[in-house]
Amino acid sequence: MTRKRFQRIYWITMFVLFLPFVFPLFEVANRVTPIVLGLPFTFFWICLWTIITFLVILVFYWIDPDNKEG
Repeated sequence: MTRKRFQRIYWITMFVLFLPFVFPLFEVANRVTPIVLGLPFTFFWICLWTIITFLVILVFYWIDPDNKEG
């Protein structure tokens, strides 16, 4: 995979993972009543997407062409 293609995929993925935190998509999770793992749903939504983003960044770290030993 070329460096340019990797960067394009990375930035598109990061943009998509950012969307659940902003206004239109966050309205889906803007509730208190369902309690998930003892947390209000809004807080659970934020924690869930933060963990998903972290895991995706780890995957990108592993497949980064600049991270390969040469």
